[in-house]
Amino acid sequence: MKVLAVTGYKPFEIGIFKHDDPALFYIKKAIESRILALLDEGLEWILISGQLGAEIWAAEVAFSLQEEYPELKVAVITPFFDQEKNWNEKNKELYEAVLAQSDYTESLTHRPYESPAQFKQKNRFFIEKADGLLILYDEEVAGSPVYMLNEAKKAQEKRGFPIYMITMDDLRSTVEDYTFYEE
Repeated sequence: MKVLAVTGYKPFEIGIFKHDDPALFYIKKAIESRILALLDEGLEWILISGQLGAEIWAAEVAFSLQEEYPELKVAVITPFFDQEKNWNEKNKELYEAVLAQSDYTESLTHRPYESPAQFKQKNRFFIEKADGLLILYDEEVAGSPVYMLNEAKKAQEKRGFPIYMITMDDLRSTVEDYTFYEE
């Protein structure tokens, strides 16, 4: 596996409203664990669209791993220009920091937001270009990542496209693992 698309919940979808929420430590550890396992299988690129939440967190994890794994690269391919236009300043700063550190940035459509079709196009593009999907999502807790997941499931049926999920149970296990080690 060379290219891993990553997506998942936006912060508000899982009750995270601060950039220093303690839950982020565990979420990032769960993401890191999955990425590390795939690095051993030849992973070279993390592909995100730059959405707040799981995608930005995955990029931050990848950047922290680059010291030990310099071959790991991050690509940010946005669905349209200026996706951050209506975000608050803190979120814009976070996004711009990720763009500045990424190895490749591009917009799929070289236009501002026009319609939900741009998100559908982005989902299809990601699943077509990636060798697998890492998704922070639990099918029992609905949210926006379901659209990318549905696209990935179609690819899984057609060509055995791998889907790696991080569910709420996985996050609970990560918390337990780290709580156990701290005691």
